[in-house]
Amino acid sequence: MKNEKKHPNHITELGKINRAIGQLEGVKKMVEENRYCVEILQQLKAARSAIKNIEQNVLKKHMQMCLLKAAKSQDEEEILTKIEELQNIIKNYN
Repeated sequence: MKNEKKHPNHITELGKINRAIGQLEGVKKMVEENRYCVEILQQLKAARSAIKNIEQNVLKKHMQMCLLKAAKSQDEEEILTKIEELQNIIKNYN
């Protein structure tokens, strides 16, 4: 893969990442405090939702910038590499 080339900046996601970390720290504290299962599950769902949102934003930027750049380059090898990357992401996405 050609990751050495300039790629998009995801600095705007840091706030969301920090919130997700905070949510997971909250889950840890809840487990340590032996809190009610349903409360822990609700907090886990919130953390999962936050992470999913970050994933979607990074994927969107990848498609808008990296995939589009490869397509505009008309470099068939680069285009196929980007398509293969997306196929692997989709295949392993749960």
